[in-house]
Amino acid sequence: MDFGRLAENEFPLVDFTLPADTSLTTQVLKEATKPIRPDLYVGCAKWGRKEWVGMIYPPKTKEADFLAEYVKHFNSIELNAIFYGMPKKEQVNAWRKKAEASRTDFKFFPKFTQSISHIKRLNDAEELTSQYLESISEFGNTLGPAFLQLSDNFGPKNFETLKSYLEKLPSDFDVFVEVRHKDWYEDTTARKDLFDMMHSLKKGSVITDASGRRDCVHMELTTPDAFIRFVGNGLHPTDFSRIDAWVERLANWKDQGLNKIYFFLHQHDEKDTPILADYTIKKLNEKLGTDLKPPGLLEPTTLF
Repeated sequence: MDFGRLAENEFPLVDFTLPADTSLTTQVLKEATKPIRPDLYVGCAKWGRKEWVGMIYPPKTKEADFLAEYVKHFNSIELNAIFYGMPKKEQVNAWRKKAEASRTDFKFFPKFTQSISHIKRLNDAEELTSQYLESISEFGNTLGPAFLQLSDNFGPKNFETLKSYLEKLPSDFDVFVEVRHKDWYEDTTARKDLFDMMHSLKKGSVITDASGRRDCVHMELTTPDAFIRFVGNGLHPTDFSRIDAWVERLANWKDQGLNKIYFFLHQHDEKDTPILADYTIKKLNEKLGTDLKPPGLLEPTTLF
Protein backbone atom coordinates (compact mmCIF):
# COMPACT_ATOMS: atom_id res chain seq x y z
CA MET A 1 0.00 0.00 0.00
CA ASP A 2 1.44 3.38 -1.06
CA PHE A 3 -1.38 5.54 0.34
CA GLY A 4 0.01 8.15 2.75
CA ARG A 5 3.59 7.08 2.18
CA LEU A 6 6.40 9.32 3.42
CA ALA A 7 10.17 9.12 3.32
CA GLU A 8 11.75 8.09 6.62
CA ASN A 9 13.39 11.50 7.06
CA GLU A 10 9.89 13.00 7.17
CA PHE A 11 8.67 10.91 10.12
CA PRO A 12 10.00 13.35 12.77
CA LEU A 13 7.81 16.06 11.19
CA VAL A 14 4.61 14.06 11.66
CA ASP A 15 2.35 14.43 14.69
CA PHE A 16 1.25 10.84 15.21
CA THR A 17 -0.97 11.73 18.19
CA LEU A 18 -4.45 10.29 17.77
CA PRO A 19 -7.07 13.07 17.65
CA ALA A 20 -9.66 13.41 20.39
CA ASP A 21 -12.97 11.61 20.05
CA THR A 22 -15.64 13.53 18.20
CA SER A 23 -19.07 14.29 19.61
CA LEU A 24 -20.60 11.73 17.24
CA THR A 25 -18.28 9.00 18.52
CA THR A 26 -19.20 9.83 22.10
CA GLN A 27 -22.91 9.73 21.21
CA VAL A 28 -22.67 6.43 19.30
CA LEU A 29 -20.80 4.68 22.11
CA LYS A 30 -23.17 6.05 24.74
CA GLU A 31 -26.12 4.59 22.85
CA ALA A 32 -24.43 1.20 22.40
CA THR A 33 -25.06 -1.91 24.44
CA LYS A 34 -21.83 -2.45 26.33
CA PRO A 35 -20.43 -5.99 25.86
CA ILE A 36 -18.29 -7.78 28.44
CA ARG A 37 -15.52 -7.59 25.88
CA PRO A 38 -15.63 -6.62 22.21
CA ASP A 39 -15.32 -9.06 19.35
CA LEU A 40 -11.77 -8.75 18.04
CA TYR A 41 -10.61 -9.38 14.49
CA VAL A 42 -7.03 -8.65 13.43
CA GLY A 43 -5.63 -9.47 10.02
CA CYS A 44 -3.60 -8.47 7.01
CA ALA A 45 -4.51 -7.33 3.50
CA LYS A 46 -3.27 -10.45 1.75
CA TRP A 47 -2.65 -14.04 2.72
CA GLY A 48 0.85 -14.46 1.55
CA ARG A 49 4.22 -13.26 0.59
CA LYS A 50 7.02 -15.67 -0.16
CA GLU A 51 8.94 -14.04 2.71
CA TRP A 52 6.29 -15.39 5.10
CA VAL A 53 7.51 -18.92 4.39
CA GLY A 54 9.79 -19.67 7.30
CA MET A 55 8.43 -16.65 9.21
CA ILE A 56 4.93 -17.93 9.97
CA TYR A 57 4.39 -20.56 7.26
CA PRO A 58 6.26 -23.89 7.36
CA PRO A 59 9.34 -24.16 5.14
CA LYS A 60 8.59 -25.13 1.53
CA THR A 61 4.94 -24.00 1.72
CA LYS A 62 3.65 -23.51 -1.83
CA GLU A 63 1.76 -20.38 -2.89
CA ALA A 64 -1.34 -22.46 -3.58
CA ASP A 65 -1.40 -23.29 0.15
CA PHE A 66 -0.87 -19.76 1.45
CA LEU A 67 -4.56 -19.17 2.28
CA ALA A 68 -4.86 -22.49 4.11
CA GLU A 69 -1.80 -21.55 6.18
CA TYR A 70 -2.90 -17.93 6.71
CA VAL A 71 -6.19 -19.06 8.29
CA LYS A 72 -4.21 -20.99 10.90
CA HIS A 73 -2.58 -17.73 12.06
CA PHE A 74 -5.27 -15.04 11.68
CA ASN A 75 -9.04 -14.88 12.17
CA SER A 76 -9.71 -12.38 9.37
CA ILE A 77 -8.44 -10.75 6.20
CA GLU A 78 -9.15 -7.46 4.47
CA LEU A 79 -9.80 -9.00 1.08
CA ASN A 80 -8.31 -6.53 -1.39
CA ALA A 81 -7.84 -9.17 -4.11
CA ILE A 82 -11.37 -8.77 -5.45
CA PHE A 83 -10.96 -4.99 -5.91
CA TYR A 84 -9.42 -5.60 -9.32
CA GLY A 85 -12.06 -7.92 -10.72
CA MET A 86 -15.57 -9.10 -9.93
CA PRO A 87 -15.29 -12.25 -7.81
CA LYS A 88 -16.65 -15.46 -9.28
CA LYS A 89 -18.89 -17.63 -7.09
CA GLU A 90 -16.66 -20.64 -7.72
CA GLN A 91 -13.60 -18.77 -6.47
CA VAL A 92 -15.41 -17.49 -3.39
CA ASN A 93 -16.58 -21.00 -2.59
CA ALA A 94 -13.04 -22.33 -2.90
CA TRP A 95 -11.74 -19.66 -0.50
CA ARG A 96 -14.56 -20.35 1.96
CA LYS A 97 -13.89 -24.08 1.99
CA LYS A 98 -10.18 -23.55 2.64
CA ALA A 99 -10.99 -21.26 5.56
CA GLU A 100 -13.62 -23.59 7.04
CA ALA A 101 -11.22 -26.52 6.87
CA SER A 102 -8.98 -24.82 9.45
CA ARG A 103 -11.30 -22.88 11.76
CA THR A 104 -14.92 -21.91 12.30
CA ASP A 105 -14.45 -18.28 13.30
CA PHE A 106 -12.61 -16.91 10.26
CA LYS A 107 -14.06 -13.90 8.43
CA PHE A 108 -13.40 -12.42 4.98
CA PHE A 109 -13.86 -8.63 4.73
CA PRO A 110 -14.33 -8.17 0.97
CA LYS A 111 -13.49 -4.89 -0.71
CA PHE A 112 -15.96 -3.54 -3.25
CA THR A 113 -14.80 -4.13 -6.81
CA GLN A 114 -13.30 -1.08 -8.54
CA SER A 115 -15.83 -1.33 -11.36
CA ILE A 116 -18.43 -0.17 -8.80
CA SER A 117 -16.43 2.29 -6.70
CA HIS A 118 -13.89 3.80 -9.08
CA ILE A 119 -15.11 3.22 -12.65
CA LYS A 120 -18.87 3.63 -12.24
CA ARG A 121 -18.27 5.86 -9.19
CA LEU A 122 -21.51 4.41 -7.70
CA ASN A 123 -23.57 5.73 -10.64
CA ASP A 124 -25.78 3.26 -12.51
CA ALA A 125 -24.07 0.47 -10.63
CA GLU A 126 -27.15 -1.53 -9.64
CA GLU A 127 -26.39 -4.52 -11.89
CA LEU A 128 -22.74 -4.69 -10.85
CA THR A 129 -23.69 -4.34 -7.19
CA SER A 130 -26.20 -7.18 -7.45
CA GLN A 131 -23.52 -9.34 -9.04
CA TYR A 132 -21.06 -8.41 -6.30
CA LEU A 133 -23.55 -9.17 -3.51
CA GLU A 134 -24.50 -12.50 -5.05
CA SER A 135 -20.85 -13.51 -5.32
CA ILE A 136 -19.78 -12.57 -1.80
CA SER A 137 -22.89 -14.21 -0.33
CA GLU A 138 -21.12 -17.46 -1.17
CA PHE A 139 -18.80 -16.75 1.75
CA GLY A 140 -21.67 -17.83 3.97
CA ASN A 141 -20.75 -17.81 7.64
CA THR A 142 -17.22 -16.66 6.79
CA LEU A 143 -18.50 -13.33 5.42
CA GLY A 144 -17.55 -10.30 7.50
CA PRO A 145 -18.42 -6.66 6.79
CA ALA A 146 -17.67 -5.37 3.29
CA PHE A 147 -15.39 -2.42 2.66
CA LEU A 148 -16.27 0.38 0.21
CA GLN A 149 -13.23 2.50 -0.62
CA LEU A 150 -13.85 5.64 -2.68
CA SER A 151 -11.21 7.31 -4.82
CA ASP A 152 -9.37 10.46 -3.78
CA ASN A 153 -11.28 12.43 -6.43
CA PHE A 154 -14.68 11.41 -5.04
CA GLY A 155 -15.44 14.50 -2.98
CA PRO A 156 -18.35 16.21 -1.21
CA LYS A 157 -19.93 17.14 -4.56
CA ASN A 158 -20.77 13.45 -4.78
CA PHE A 159 -22.58 13.39 -1.43
CA GLU A 160 -26.02 12.65 -2.89
CA THR A 161 -24.60 9.89 -5.07
CA LEU A 162 -23.04 8.21 -2.04
CA LYS A 163 -26.15 8.67 0.07
CA SER A 164 -28.41 7.24 -2.64
CA TYR A 165 -26.11 4.27 -3.18
CA LEU A 166 -25.91 3.40 0.52
CA GLU A 167 -29.68 3.75 0.90
CA LYS A 168 -30.22 1.17 -1.85
CA LEU A 169 -27.98 -1.45 -0.25
CA PRO A 170 -29.77 -4.12 1.81
CA SER A 171 -30.52 -2.73 5.26
CA ASP A 172 -28.90 -5.72 6.94
CA PHE A 173 -25.75 -5.55 4.79
CA ASP A 174 -22.78 -4.67 7.00
CA VAL A 175 -20.55 -2.21 5.14
CA PHE A 176 -17.84 0.27 6.08
CA VAL A 177 -16.91 3.28 3.94
CA GLU A 178 -13.54 4.97 3.43
CA VAL A 179 -13.36 8.43 1.85
CA ARG A 180 -10.06 9.97 0.77
CA HIS A 181 -10.84 13.32 -0.82
CA LYS A 182 -9.39 15.96 1.49
CA ASP A 183 -12.48 18.18 1.32
CA TRP A 184 -14.48 15.61 3.29
CA TYR A 185 -12.25 16.53 6.24
CA GLU A 186 -11.37 20.17 5.58
CA ASP A 187 -14.97 21.31 4.98
CA THR A 188 -16.63 21.07 8.40
CA THR A 189 -20.15 21.08 6.93
CA ALA A 190 -19.33 18.31 4.44
CA ARG A 191 -17.69 16.30 7.19
CA LYS A 192 -20.67 16.56 9.52
CA ASP A 193 -23.14 15.76 6.73
CA LEU A 194 -21.13 12.70 5.69
CA PHE A 195 -20.77 11.06 9.08
CA ASP A 196 -24.27 11.99 10.24
CA MET A 197 -25.67 10.41 7.09
CA MET A 198 -23.67 7.22 7.59
CA HIS A 199 -24.78 7.06 11.22
CA SER A 200 -28.44 7.44 10.25
CA LEU A 201 -28.09 4.63 7.69
CA LYS A 202 -26.17 2.43 10.16
CA LYS A 203 -23.18 2.21 7.85
CA GLY A 204 -19.72 2.10 9.38
CA SER A 205 -16.83 4.49 8.83
CA VAL A 206 -13.30 3.30 8.11
CA ILE A 207 -10.50 5.05 9.99
CA THR A 208 -7.21 4.89 8.07
CA ASP A 209 -4.00 5.65 9.94
CA ALA A 210 -1.27 6.50 7.41
CA SER A 211 1.74 8.71 8.06
CA GLY A 212 1.12 11.13 5.19
CA ARG A 213 -2.65 11.51 5.54
CA ARG A 214 -3.40 12.37 9.13
CA ASP A 215 -6.80 13.80 8.14
CA CYS A 216 -8.00 10.24 7.51
CA VAL A 217 -7.47 9.49 11.22
CA HIS A 218 -10.81 11.19 11.73
CA MET A 219 -11.96 9.26 14.85
CA GLU A 220 -15.60 9.39 13.75
CA LEU A 221 -17.48 6.24 14.75
CA THR A 222 -20.84 6.02 12.98
CA THR A 223 -21.66 2.61 14.49
CA PRO A 224 -20.45 1.00 17.74
CA ASP A 225 -17.88 -0.95 15.71
CA ALA A 226 -14.37 0.24 14.81
CA PHE A 227 -12.76 -0.59 11.45
CA ILE A 228 -9.11 0.50 11.52
CA ARG A 229 -6.71 0.32 8.58
CA PHE A 230 -3.25 0.81 10.03
CA VAL A 231 -0.40 1.55 7.61
CA GLY A 232 3.04 0.93 9.11
CA ASN A 233 6.45 2.00 7.95
CA GLY A 234 8.52 -1.16 7.77
CA LEU A 235 8.76 -1.77 11.54
CA HIS A 236 10.04 1.73 12.22
CA PRO A 237 9.97 2.41 16.00
CA THR A 238 7.02 4.76 15.48
CA ASP A 239 4.94 1.82 14.22
CA PHE A 240 4.99 0.27 17.67
CA SER A 241 4.32 3.50 19.58
CA ARG A 242 1.41 4.17 17.21
CA ILE A 243 0.02 0.68 17.87
CA ASP A 244 0.34 1.32 21.61
CA ALA A 245 -1.71 4.50 21.23
CA TRP A 246 -4.41 2.61 19.34
CA VAL A 247 -4.54 -0.07 22.00
CA GLU A 248 -5.17 2.62 24.63
CA ARG A 249 -7.87 4.28 22.54
CA LEU A 250 -9.65 1.03 21.76
CA ALA A 251 -9.59 0.12 25.44
CA ASN A 252 -11.19 3.48 26.20
CA TRP A 253 -13.83 2.91 23.54
CA LYS A 254 -14.46 -0.57 24.94
CA ASP A 255 -15.20 0.94 28.35
CA GLN A 256 -17.67 3.31 26.68
CA GLY A 257 -19.54 0.59 24.76
CA LEU A 258 -17.54 -0.46 21.68
CA ASN A 259 -18.95 -3.74 20.31
CA LYS A 260 -16.50 -4.91 17.65
CA ILE A 261 -12.93 -4.18 16.59
CA TYR A 262 -11.71 -4.84 13.07
CA PHE A 263 -8.00 -3.99 12.89
CA PHE A 264 -6.16 -4.56 9.62
CA LEU A 265 -2.44 -4.09 9.28
CA HIS A 266 -0.70 -2.85 6.17
CA GLN A 267 2.90 -2.04 5.28
CA HIS A 268 4.24 -0.35 2.17
CA ASP A 269 6.21 -3.58 1.86
CA GLU A 270 4.07 -6.36 3.33
CA LYS A 271 6.91 -8.78 4.08
CA ASP A 272 7.10 -7.72 7.76
CA THR A 273 3.37 -7.38 8.43
CA PRO A 274 3.10 -10.62 10.49
CA ILE A 275 5.67 -9.24 12.93
CA LEU A 276 3.62 -6.09 13.51
CA ALA A 277 0.44 -8.18 13.71
CA ASP A 278 1.97 -10.42 16.37
CA TYR A 279 2.86 -7.36 18.46
CA THR A 280 -0.60 -5.82 17.95
CA ILE A 281 -2.57 -8.89 18.99
CA LYS A 282 -0.49 -9.44 22.11
CA LYS A 283 -0.96 -5.81 23.18
CA LEU A 284 -4.72 -5.88 22.52
CA ASN A 285 -5.15 -9.14 24.44
CA GLU A 286 -3.24 -7.70 27.38
CA LYS A 287 -5.29 -4.51 27.49
CA LEU A 288 -8.75 -5.74 26.48
CA GLY A 289 -8.79 -9.11 28.19
CA THR A 290 -9.31 -10.84 24.84
CA ASP A 291 -7.71 -14.16 23.98
CA LEU A 292 -7.05 -13.92 20.25
CA LYS A 293 -4.18 -16.22 19.34
CA PRO A 294 -1.15 -14.33 17.91
CA PRO A 295 0.15 -15.56 14.54
CA GLY A 296 3.24 -17.08 16.12
CA LEU A 297 6.60 -16.45 14.52
CA LEU A 298 8.62 -19.56 13.68
CA GLU A 299 11.85 -17.81 14.61
CA PRO A 300 12.39 -15.11 17.27
CA THR A 301 12.46 -11.69 15.64
CA THR A 302 14.00 -8.51 17.00
CA LEU A 303 11.46 -5.71 16.72
CA PHE A 304 13.80 -2.78 16.91
